[in-house]
Amino acid sequence: MKTSGVLWTSSCTIALALSAAAFAQRASQPDWKAVEPEALRHYQSLIQFDTSASERKEAEYLKEVLDQNGIPAQILFKDPERPNVLARLKGSGRKRPLLLLGHLDTVTVDASKWKFPPFSATRDGGYVYGRGAIDDKDNLSGALMAMLLLKRLNVPLDRDVILLAESGEEGASNLGIGYMMAEHYPEIEPEYCIAEGGDTIRERGEVRYATVQVTEKVVRGVELTATGISGHGSVPLKSNPIGHLGNAVGRFITWQPEVRIDETIGTYFRRLAMLATPEQAKYYRDVLSPDPKVAGAAADWLFEHEPRHASMVRTSVSPNIFTGGYRSNVIPSEAKARLDVRMVPGEDTEKLLEQIRKAIDDPAVTVQFAGGGGGNRPAIPPTRTDSELFKTVEAAVTAVYNVPTLPSMSTYATDMWPLRAKGAQCVGIGSAVDIEDQTKGFGMHSDQERLLESELYRFVRLNWEIVSELARAR
Repeated sequence: MKTSGVLWTSSCTIALALSAAAFAQRASQPDWKAVEPEALRHYQSLIQFDTSASERKEAEYLKEVLDQNGIPAQILFKDPERPNVLARLKGSGRKRPLLLLGHLDTVTVDASKWKFPPFSATRDGGYVYGRGAIDDKDNLSGALMAMLLLKRLNVPLDRDVILLAESGEEGASNLGIGYMMAEHYPEIEPEYCIAEGGDTIRERGEVRYATVQVTEKVVRGVELTATGISGHGSVPLKSNPIGHLGNAVGRFITWQPEVRIDETIGTYFRRLAMLATPEQAKYYRDVLSPDPKVAGAAADWLFEHEPRHASMVRTSVSPNIFTGGYRSNVIPSEAKARLDVRMVPGEDTEKLLEQIRKAIDDPAVTVQFAGGGGGNRPAIPPTRTDSELFKTVEAAVTAVYNVPTLPSMSTYATDMWPLRAKGAQCVGIGSAVDIEDQTKGFGMHSDQERLLESELYRFVRLNWEIVSELARAR
């Protein structure tokens, strides 16, 4: 992707650049060279806690850092091994709070696949390697440093700034955001929330653009169950459940629901087309076509060449778990598979389930939502791009990276959706990562997760610019 010849530096972008310059001067600026070693130290320390099963020690570390800096913090929990940290800087109360949301936990690891120990935070070639390097210890470090700097610089605040470091985001949200929403939401009630979910994209060593998450896909698990007659493996049976399930699962390597474009995705691809090569731009524009054949062909190209973008234009279905059989010489009577379904906002769940049944077209395989039940999540409007929150993030991106900002929908879920459902305006941001790395195993949940130290420092500054601007007293 290249930006030469692109004229998306219109009056809007020029105005943004001018406002960003003024914006950067309004708040007291930290000594960034002095901040960097501390930011790196906290970042590495957070990575070095194995929080794939328990967040307790990391929560205690975080509370200790906040306490030492005079920032009141509480440890709140449903499970003492899976606690949450809630910290607050008090403002004048003229405005409702700003919430900084980051999660303590990470997904599990297979340490044998890692070049460096996954919880070592090893520095090599300018990168820091470790589980959580970009999911979500970078966001947590950025939020922590913003809190520490506001306190040290004694910045007058028109609103409370709250840090919630939560447990269980990677699959046990009842212990984290679910627990906090149910038991402690009156202590938070933010007007704005900043969390993970955005991407700042580098290519060939240069940042090209930043995406800011304003909405996200809805996660639903779908369970396939094949049943048949059990028997001796020496006598193959046509009803073999594993055979039927294998055929059913194989459908979802190629089968795709229809393209669905909303305002957020339309804006994203129109802006992205202005930054792209002519070939890419054609497909980015075609996928927005009202002609289903044109849009479908473009989506198929994206699926082949840019899977992340393909997932943004339609509900995705990925078969990720397959179980069946218990001995090599026994035909089982049952086999199961789990589909990871990520629905675009507004997708009708029951209609989607029926589409999946038709795609499988096998009476030996039943299809149902995992955990039983269906139902549609109430529609949650995306964060407004004309809001103070989004405009502040956009100006901060210009000030720190000097690149365009694209509103986006994340293909994965975050813990912002229950806050949006309560009316909070939320955005997701992210540190800068190399687009070339996305297929090389250096991304989130990969076996070589990493982040450039230099990009950690820029991301810490981005957090500061956003938070100080939104919260400072006028």
